[in-house]
Amino acid sequence: MSAIAFLALVLWLLVLISASTTARALPAPKPTAAVIIHRRSGHAPAAATTTTTTAAPAATTANLASSVQNGLVDGQCGALTVVFARGTNEQGNVGTLVGPPFLQSLAGMVGAANLVAQGVDYAADVQGFLVGGDPTGSALMASLVQGAMTQCPATKVVMAGYSQGGQLVHNAAASLPANVTGAVTAAVIFGDPNNGTAVAGVDAAKTLIICHPNDNICMHGTTVLPAHLTYGSINAAEAATFVATAAGMA
Repeated sequence: MSAIAFLALVLWLLVLISASTTARALPAPKPTAAVIIHRRSGHAPAAATTTTTTAAPAATTANLASSVQNGLVDGQCGALTVVFARGTNEQGNVGTLVGPPFLQSLAGMVGAANLVAQGVDYAADVQGFLVGGDPTGSALMASLVQGAMTQCPATKVVMAGYSQGGQLVHNAAASLPANVTGAVTAAVIFGDPNNGTAVAGVDAAKTLIICHPNDNICMHGTTVLPAHLTYGSINAAEAATFVATAAGMA
């Protein structure tokens, strides 16, 4: 056998060994809860069948640092549920600038095991901001809020958002029936493009709008200045304290 052929055989064997090792390393799929939002089964179990489900793991302060939070759609219920909409062009569904520091601060006050965090999966593009908040995202946020109250009747629901996410809070609240918005525990908006406008149906005493003095977005402008980018580092604890107090969990 030539040297070239021998080397080719060795390389081929190495590829096979690597693929086999990777296949063995793959974890088994985790069971999910049967009663969840947006992922419902299409068939009811037969009368004589007992269905066993595994609840999704409770939140921890560490995993609340992630830009993706799907506690509600993964079937979790807790004492407090936060539906959060990120700002324009942010990653994940709760973003990175404000969502995670706010959620982590809140978890430190109410206990991570009591907190369910759910982000709003929407485009979060500039066009959505310019039309007053992405319509599809606004409708989804309204659905998540109403779904949280149905899925977890004992939970206290918080609507929160940053920048364009604040527009979604306004739009979602305006589209919900009064009995739903009246049951919202708190509404919190950071860097609100609709600054000066109430969150429809939510008691003013349960609403916190945080706007920095030099934030052009809060002045109904379109320029993102440094003042618009520091809500997470400056105001996360303030917002968390407000929510924990409103929920009677401070």
